[in-house]
Amino acid sequence: MPVKAKVENMVSAIVVDQNIDLKKFASSVKGLEYNPNRFPGVVYRIREPKLAMLIFGSGKIICTGARSKEDITTAVKKLIEKFKEGKIYIKKKPRIEVQNIVASAKIGVKVNLDMLAMEAMNTEYEPEQFPGLVFRLAEPKTVMLVFRSGKMIITGAKTPEDANKAAEKTKRAIEKIGAII
Repeated sequence: MPVKAKVENMVSAIVVDQNIDLKKFASSVKGLEYNPNRFPGVVYRIREPKLAMLIFGSGKIICTGARSKEDITTAVKKLIEKFKEGKIYIKKKPRIEVQNIVASAKIGVKVNLDMLAMEAMNTEYEPEQFPGLVFRLAEPKTVMLVFRSGKMIITGAKTPEDANKAAEKTKRAIEKIGAII
């Protein structure tokens, strides 16, 4: 049975190609957090979809907490409305680029991490420091955290499809090595 990765967090960079007066923006719109002594950007938290946008004066925005590209698109529309509310008009369509996807998956069997660490390339395993094995894949370029329970955390994927491929490739490597308990 194929392994299906569940997207937990999709981090994206959004660029609006213009400077934003953060002080003016934060003071004219409700629902924003701005404390330049603690953080150099404005924090805009959205309840639905539940995520946060970190807005910087350069026009760069980091969106974190999304679980899909649709969440990001919805959040950008809501942000543009917030900008309009603050009398900031975005001249160009924002560019959106997914930077990192964090996903989880279950193999469905327990894994012998000692055997996997000895037999597989590109692994790190120090059970005294951390209970999971770090497994780096070149293609798709991801880092997998594999736990004895058969659960995995996938980081570094750029698309949900890459997260699925990485989970499946890791499962096949575990099966090929015979590191199943």
